[in-house]
Amino acid sequence: MRFMMLMHPGPKGESGQLPDAKVVAQMMKYNEELQQAGVLLALDGLQASNKGARVRLKGGKKVVTDGPFSEAKELVGGYWMIQVRTRDEALEWLKRIPLGDESEFVELRQVFEMADFSPELQDLAKPLADKLK
Repeated sequence: MRFMMLMHPGPKGESGQLPDAKVVAQMMKYNEELQQAGVLLALDGLQASNKGARVRLKGGKKVVTDGPFSEAKELVGGYWMIQVRTRDEALEWLKRIPLGDESEFVELRQVFEMADFSPELQDLAKPLADKLK
Protein backbone atom coordinates (compact mmCIF):
# COMPACT_ATOMS: atom_id res chain seq x y z
CA MET A 1 0.00 0.00 0.00
CA ARG A 2 1.31 3.40 -0.92
CA PHE A 3 0.56 6.50 1.10
CA MET A 4 1.43 10.14 0.63
CA MET A 5 2.07 12.24 3.71
CA LEU A 6 1.49 15.92 2.90
CA MET A 7 3.19 18.56 5.05
CA HIS A 8 1.17 21.73 5.68
CA PRO A 9 3.68 24.17 7.21
CA GLY A 10 1.18 26.94 7.98
CA PRO A 11 1.83 30.65 7.41
CA LYS A 12 5.54 30.33 8.25
CA GLY A 13 6.09 28.15 5.17
CA GLU A 14 4.56 30.77 2.90
CA SER A 15 6.86 33.46 4.25
CA GLY A 16 9.82 31.70 2.68
CA GLN A 17 11.27 31.22 6.15
CA LEU A 18 13.05 27.88 6.50
CA PRO A 19 12.53 25.78 9.64
CA ASP A 20 15.08 26.20 12.42
CA ALA A 21 18.13 23.93 12.46
CA LYS A 22 16.79 21.78 15.32
CA VAL A 23 13.64 20.86 13.38
CA VAL A 24 15.65 20.25 10.19
CA ALA A 25 17.97 17.89 12.10
CA GLN A 26 14.95 16.01 13.50
CA MET A 27 13.46 15.81 10.00
CA MET A 28 16.69 14.44 8.51
CA LYS A 29 16.81 11.76 11.22
CA TYR A 30 13.17 10.86 10.50
CA ASN A 31 13.87 10.68 6.74
CA GLU A 32 16.85 8.38 7.38
CA GLU A 33 14.65 6.12 9.52
CA LEU A 34 12.11 5.87 6.70
CA GLN A 35 14.88 5.00 4.27
CA GLN A 36 16.51 2.44 6.58
CA ALA A 37 13.13 0.77 7.13
CA GLY A 38 12.77 0.41 3.36
CA VAL A 39 9.43 2.24 3.18
CA LEU A 40 10.51 5.56 1.63
CA LEU A 41 9.75 5.91 -2.09
CA ALA A 42 10.20 9.68 -2.52
CA LEU A 43 10.20 12.97 -0.63
CA ASP A 44 10.56 16.64 -1.44
CA GLY A 45 9.98 20.06 0.06
CA LEU A 46 8.07 22.64 -1.95
CA GLN A 47 8.84 26.33 -2.26
CA ALA A 48 6.28 28.97 -1.30
CA SER A 49 3.20 29.42 -3.49
CA ASN A 50 4.44 32.78 -4.79
CA LYS A 51 6.61 30.69 -7.12
CA GLY A 52 3.67 28.53 -8.21
CA ALA A 53 0.53 28.70 -10.31
CA ARG A 54 -2.96 27.15 -10.45
CA VAL A 55 -5.19 26.31 -13.37
CA ARG A 56 -9.00 26.38 -13.08
CA LEU A 57 -11.87 26.02 -15.48
CA LYS A 58 -13.94 29.23 -15.79
CA GLY A 59 -16.64 29.59 -18.41
CA GLY A 60 -15.36 26.51 -20.21
CA LYS A 61 -11.82 27.94 -20.53
CA LYS A 62 -8.70 27.18 -18.54
CA VAL A 63 -7.41 30.16 -16.57
CA VAL A 64 -3.94 30.19 -14.98
CA THR A 65 -3.42 32.20 -11.80
CA ASP A 66 0.05 32.88 -10.45
CA GLY A 67 0.71 32.59 -6.72
CA PRO A 68 0.83 33.51 -3.96
CA PHE A 69 -2.39 31.93 -2.75
CA SER A 70 -4.35 33.37 0.15
CA GLU A 71 -5.05 30.38 2.41
CA ALA A 72 -1.52 29.59 3.59
CA LYS A 73 -2.80 27.15 6.21
CA GLU A 74 -4.16 24.91 3.44
CA LEU A 75 -1.06 24.87 1.21
CA VAL A 76 1.24 21.87 0.88
CA GLY A 77 4.89 22.53 1.74
CA GLY A 78 6.32 19.08 1.05
CA TYR A 79 5.56 15.39 0.89
CA TRP A 80 6.75 11.87 1.56
CA MET A 81 5.67 8.87 -0.51
CA ILE A 82 5.88 5.66 1.48
CA GLN A 83 5.03 2.02 0.84
CA VAL A 84 3.87 0.00 3.82
CA ARG A 85 1.85 -3.15 4.51
CA THR A 86 -1.11 -1.53 6.30
CA ARG A 87 -2.79 1.78 7.05
CA ASP A 88 -1.88 1.30 10.72
CA GLU A 89 1.80 1.13 9.77
CA ALA A 90 1.40 4.36 7.76
CA LEU A 91 -0.25 5.99 10.79
CA GLU A 92 2.68 4.97 12.98
CA TRP A 93 5.10 6.70 10.58
CA LEU A 94 2.78 9.73 10.41
CA LYS A 95 2.79 10.15 14.19
CA ARG A 96 6.61 10.21 14.25
CA ILE A 97 6.99 13.22 11.90
CA PRO A 98 8.70 16.13 13.67
CA LEU A 99 6.64 19.33 13.69
CA GLY A 100 7.96 22.82 14.41
CA ASP A 101 4.84 24.38 15.95
CA GLU A 102 1.07 24.07 16.32
CA SER A 103 0.33 25.71 12.96
CA GLU A 104 1.91 22.77 11.12
CA PHE A 105 0.17 19.51 10.32
CA VAL A 106 0.66 16.49 8.09
CA GLU A 107 -2.13 14.81 6.15
CA LEU A 108 -2.06 11.09 5.26
CA ARG A 109 -3.66 10.00 1.97
CA GLN A 110 -3.69 6.54 0.43
CA VAL A 111 -2.63 6.36 -3.22
CA PHE A 112 -4.85 4.59 -5.74
CA GLU A 113 -3.48 1.31 -7.08
CA MET A 114 -4.53 -0.21 -10.41
CA ALA A 115 -6.50 -2.90 -8.55
CA ASP A 116 -8.73 -0.16 -7.10
CA PHE A 117 -10.21 0.53 -10.57
CA SER A 118 -12.69 -1.40 -12.69
CA PRO A 119 -11.28 -3.71 -15.39
CA GLU A 120 -12.43 -1.21 -18.05
CA LEU A 121 -10.46 1.64 -16.47
CA GLN A 122 -7.45 -0.62 -15.93
CA ASP A 123 -7.45 -1.42 -19.66
CA LEU A 124 -7.50 2.30 -20.49
CA ALA A 125 -4.60 3.04 -18.14
CA LYS A 126 -2.49 -0.05 -18.90
CA PRO A 127 -0.46 1.33 -21.85
CA LEU A 128 0.79 4.30 -19.83
CA ALA A 129 1.25 2.25 -16.64
CA ASP A 130 3.42 -0.22 -18.58
CA LYS A 131 5.60 2.62 -19.89
CA LEU A 132 6.11 3.99 -16.38
CA LYS A 133 7.38 0.71 -14.95
